[in-house]
Amino acid sequence: MRHKVAGWKLGRNTAHRRSLLRNLVTSLILEERVETTVPKAKAMRPQVEKMITLGKRGDLAARRQALAYLMTSAAVDKLFDTIGPRFGDRNGGYLRIVRTGWRKGDGADNAFVELLGSEKILDEKRQKRSEARAKRAEETKRAMEEAEKQQGVEHPVAGAEGEDKIK
Repeated sequence: MRHKVAGWKLGRNTAHRRSLLRNLVTSLILEERVETTVPKAKAMRPQVEKMITLGKRGDLAARRQALAYLMTSAAVDKLFDTIGPRFGDRNGGYLRIVRTGWRKGDGADNAFVELLGSEKILDEKRQKRSEARAKRAEETKRAMEEAEKQQGVEHPVAGAEGEDKIK
């Protein structure tokens, strides 16, 4: 029995587990939504809440503590500039864990972990991504048409008929 045993070991040694959680928290702050397994999501929840509380404090000591834990300075900047003020009047409960089903390979229970209020930002990202895809597809189509036109000029179809006349 695991009475009063806090935390999750996640089948890793201490250094690997700490590194995994630091990477997950950094990714969540930068992307505002990540997909992972349910035990990892539950293990990272307290760390994310601590980071957002530091972001809400906003002083230099809090910034240094966050920089010591998070992997990139871009994550620290986003935490203190956008995420901390967003949750300024909220006391905890900054993220949502939504179960998505089972992973095909090993049957692990997957979940999305997302910050509350990130729906607008995620919709904007999707919109930008779809516009970029459409633009790329249009450029590819235009390039294909140009290539076909150039091939048509270099190897005219009428020249092939001329070869038949020579024989």
